[in-house]
Amino acid sequence: MAKLRFAIPKGSLQEATLQFLRDAGYDIKFRERSYRPSINDPEILLKLLRPQEIPMFVEAGNHDIGITGIDWIRETNADVEVLLDLEYGRVNIVLAIPKSLTTIDSIDRLIKSKYDKTEVLKISTEYPNITVEYLMKNTTYRKLYGSRKPLIITPWWTRGENKKVKIFLSFGATEAKPPEDADVVVDATETGTTLRQNNLKPIETLMKSSAVLIANKQTLDSAKKEKILDIVALLKGVIDGRKRIHIFVNVKEENLVELLSLLPALKSPTISPLVNEGWYSINTVIAKEDFLKMLPILRRLSQGLLIYDPRQILMLEENRE
Repeated sequence: MAKLRFAIPKGSLQEATLQFLRDAGYDIKFRERSYRPSINDPEILLKLLRPQEIPMFVEAGNHDIGITGIDWIRETNADVEVLLDLEYGRVNIVLAIPKSLTTIDSIDRLIKSKYDKTEVLKISTEYPNITVEYLMKNTTYRKLYGSRKPLIITPWWTRGENKKVKIFLSFGATEAKPPEDADVVVDATETGTTLRQNNLKPIETLMKSSAVLIANKQTLDSAKKEKILDIVALLKGVIDGRKRIHIFVNVKEENLVELLSLLPALKSPTISPLVNEGWYSINTVIAKEDFLKMLPILRRLSQGLLIYDPRQILMLEENRE
């Protein structure tokens, strides 16, 4: 079988992705200036690409699977299979305006204000398609401009009919564009710090995004499917491992039944008799969010609590056909 071609993201998602893959058991090494890192799985061929490109290249079959953001799947309208939300790289795609626009608190007021002043609304963004889609669904925009799409302007082409609303493709540093080059921006933000540092304030959230594992739909019907399922199992194991803790606790026989009835185990816990008669060891995995609620119960009914953060928890039965 040919190697599985796996595209991983360069840029803002890169370090988090590499750490995620390492947590899954992969050893990834880079040669200087290389976009083809090595991996300790001889059946996988890695390539580093911009996350914006990965959905298109996976759809085209250049790569079998990839990691990118939900935002870039939507922006490119790529026809790919989303296999797994990896639950990192969480950002909001927001519309942000200069803080000086104190009377503007919504996209509706912004559109109406520019219309009343007969001024062109200029938007800078790396997400022109998401921005157009959002505007075309806005009641105020449709009332004033009907079905005319905003003008999207790139260095290579211009499309759209509504010259009163212009969307300029940004190549980064979008937050620096106002006020000279744009009135507002549509940009990805994790904490809002960069926007605030550039005197911008978000007034609308267009969508939420996170890193996801995607696959070419034709590959899923090929001999490579089993390898993909192996990868899904390993990556899902990291997600589950980050949410849970592994505990070992000793309990007297007289308290065993009560403790088991109160213990929210991932599966049936392992119970082993100890050398000291009348004592048992319980070995199980619980959600991190349950631990603080369980601590008073464990303190009352048990002894010798040990806690470990598991690297992975593999639900193998969930990844079978």
